Amino acid sequence: MANLTIVANIKAKAGKVELVKRELEKLIDITRLEAGCIQYDLHQDNEDPTHFMFFENWSSREMWQNHMGAQHLKDYLAATDGAIEEFTLNEMTRVA
Repeated sequence: MANLTIVANIKAKAGKVELVKRELEKLIDITRLEAGCIQYDLHQDNEDPTHFMFFENWSSREMWQNHMGAQHLKDYLAATDGAIEEFTLNEMTRVA
């Protein structure tokens, strides 16, 4: 089976950008150590600082699902409760 690519877009509420950024950054090192994590990169939009995007590659959907149930993700959700304006997630497969 092909690797799974995840594109997660997170839009912080006005006034909550630094909180959200700090909490997203906490996820990076611990996630990169997880089984199945190939790539886990955080980006911030140059024109809209409220917009963050994770570009992720996982060895399988099962490994990504394990990540989604991890305690550090639960901690992130609790810490950013009420600070996120919008969240979208796309599961993708590389074509070429």
